[in-house]
This record gives sequence, C-alpha cells and structure tokens, in this order.
Amino acid sequence: MSIFRYFLGCFLAAGLLAGCAGGNRPVGLSPGIELTELDSLPVPESGYVTRVQPGDLLEITVLNSEELSGTYVVDDDGTLDFPLIGRVPVAGDSATTVGKKVASQLEGRFLLNPNISVIPSELSQPTVSVGGEVEKPGSYPARLSRTLLRAVNTAGGLSEFAKSDDVLVLRSVGDVTYIGVYNIEAIQRGNYPDPQIYADDIITVGDSPGRRRLQTILQLVPLLSTSAILVDRIGN
Repeated sequence: MSIFRYFLGCFLAAGLLAGCAGGNRPVGLSPGIELTELDSLPVPESGYVTRVQPGDLLEITVLNSEELSGTYVVDDDGTLDFPLIGRVPVAGDSATTVGKKVASQLEGRFLLNPNISVIPSELSQPTVSVGGEVEKPGSYPARLSRTLLRAVNTAGGLSEFAKSDDVLVLRSVGDVTYIGVYNIEAIQRGNYPDPQIYADDIITVGDSPGRRRLQTILQLVPLLSTSAILVDRIGN
C-alpha cells in the first residue's frame, strides 16, 4: 500500500511551519501520513506516463493470433471488451499494464505464454485535475498548466469562498503520494516561486467556512431595523 507523506516545504521556506502546526492552521496527520523535510515536491521519475482513458483506441497484437489482434476502443466505463475473456478494466493503466492484464486472462485458458503488444493509436491528452474552490473545476491540458498559478487561472481562478493559503497539490512518484500545501496569494506576491506542475497532478483549493458564514450573515443584515456590528471570532 502506498505511503502518504504530508509535504509542507513551501511553509518551511516561508518560515510559517510553527504557525501551521499550531492553532492558526491545523494540519491533519492521519495514520499513514508523515511530515517530510523536503522543500519541494519530487519531480516524477520518468516524466508523464500515458494512461488509458475512455474513448482511447488501442492497437493490440497477439503474436501468432490474427483472430485476436486488432484495434479496440476503450468503452465509456473504462473497460476493454476483448474476445474470449470479456470485459477488462483498463482506465488509468499504461499500455504495458493493459497488455499484461489481457495476457494474464488468456494464459492457460486459451493460449500458452501469450505474447501481447499494445500500441495506443489515439490517446487522451495528458491532463491536470483542478478542483475545490475554483470557478471552473475540471481536467485541463497539462501544457496549459505548467505552474500552480497557471493551473488555477486556467480553471477560472479562485472562487468567492476559496481559502488561498490552503491549496493542495497531490503527486504520485513511484509508490508514494506526496501532498504539497501552498499559499496562492504568497506566490502572487513573490514570497516564494510558483511551483512546477506536471501531468497527472491533482490540485485542490480549500474552502473558507468563515467567508461562507459571513456571507450568510450579510444576507440577513437588510432585514435588521438597526445597525449591526459583526464579530467573527473563528476567523477564516
């Protein structure tokens, strides 16, 4: 099972770790998550690995079996309908993994030592996922999201209730998933560099309960017959 490591290098660089670990900004460390001493997210070991997605076309060749060889379409549910063995889940797999899955189900039942090659003829473009409190959550081409600021701007920018100092970047390197915590406003001010973003990264912008609470209260203010002074003791 992958080990999840909680990465706070950006705050270490800004000298804010004490504030984060204290009462100002709680850091959740559930079992299996540990704090690292890294000052930046690791770079993916081999760059972007092409992953199969629904709608992709795969050229599958089974050595010495023309009947099984051909071009196959990945269905909308992320499965591949292959002769003899039926539906095989392939969404998110590399081409090599798809070949191994098909071979493992053919071996022994229909073929001895099947030799299978999978060549993507059409694949979805590499993407970055941006979610949470942005105007247009979704998956965007990685080429448009080379840094964190660019990725957030591509998703329409921060929403009204975004918590600018609670922006997470999840990145898998090998069998480890790292989580980087960033402050968008600090990056915009040049307090620390805009971090590099890679294909398959997942970006999540946190929610500010304080702003939502204040918005709800302000909606009630016009109903009051006298002036009102609001005190938010919880903060953002």
